Amino acid sequence: MGNISELSDATLDDWLRRAETPEGTRAFFTSVIEPMGDLFEPALCEQYVRLFSKVLERLTPLKASDIQARYSRIRERTELPENVAKVFVLSRVTLGADVAVTSVVLDAAKRRFPGAQIYLVGARKNWELFEADPRIGFLPAPYARGATLRDRLEVSMSLRSLLDQPDCVVIDPDSRLTQLGLIPVCDEERYLFFESRSFGAGSNDPLPALTARWVEHVLGIADTRAYVAPKPVAGEAADITVSLGVGDNPAKRVADPFEPELFAFLAKTGASVMVDFGAGGEESVRVAKVVRPGMRTWQGAFAPFAAQIARSRLYFGYDSAGQHVAAACGVPVVCVFRGEASERTFARWRPHGSATTTVIRGGDELAQACDAIEQTLATS
Repeated sequence: MGNISELSDATLDDWLRRAETPEGTRAFFTSVIEPMGDLFEPALCEQYVRLFSKVLERLTPLKASDIQARYSRIRERTELPENVAKVFVLSRVTLGADVAVTSVVLDAAKRRFPGAQIYLVGARKNWELFEADPRIGFLPAPYARGATLRDRLEVSMSLRSLLDQPDCVVIDPDSRLTQLGLIPVCDEERYLFFESRSFGAGSNDPLPALTARWVEHVLGIADTRAYVAPKPVAGEAADITVSLGVGDNPAKRVADPFEPELFAFLAKTGASVMVDFGAGGEESVRVAKVVRPGMRTWQGAFAPFAAQIARSRLYFGYDSAGQHVAAACGVPVVCVFRGEASERTFARWRPHGSATTTVIRGGDELAQACDAIEQTLATS
């Protein structure tokens, strides 16, 4: 990949000029910033700190040298006050990451601080995954992934006024809300940071297992797990829940005729099927083309669909949030995993839970998916 942190000042400034638009910001993160985290390589964490501290020095009152010195301290910090009134856990922004990573931290925080109110800090749609848990409050701090870089940083810089409170602690599971720990949101003695991109670098454990190891190490809480707690939904549960979402990454999809042939097979199983229609756009168009008569569809917020996943006998989808919800709920998963940045990326993001998980990577995806679905239905 090369040492991307050593971009010349002129090149970096050119990127920042482009990032004055939402499109340029998206390109900057996709091409420069996100690859340093996607590979889960410790050396790239160092590169990221060097590069993004320069970005922050150009666009905020923060100084690069101060950012780097603070980061060296917080990545080693493992102590928090014994008793506090509030615990703020920062959202990872994406729904799948908040299930695979943040929910494990929430589980640990509830047990480590039994008298405290726990807050998920982030977007409402993410908190809705835990809305039925009375211990989890909500503090809105939406991170606009479609905004400019400057607007994203303004959200991060404003967090201190919300979170820097007495008798409180902040737990940051490598959140984009702080630009992966670089923007201070409270005093250091009340801040705990999980560098998920480097932790457990010698293993291929999935993120829920790594997070459980981290919270046991720093909070002393064992046997934590990923979970969701959306509000219950009414109506009859479906045998199979399906999502064709790919999170704006078309490389995760299998080309046609995979989807129409898969749905033809699902219709022949005789099982009831509920399909997530997505949030509109290309995904909804694809679903509309393949859904068969008699299949139910869900269109709307993700949390109610997560509640449907929790009630189903089987979940099928590409690498997306749905697979992590199913795994957290002990629902068998059949997923197609494509387009990952590296083997370590696959190892970290594969679904991890107590039920049977079948991950399909290449080959005849249709045959493998149909076989796995058929076998799972026969045993569930």
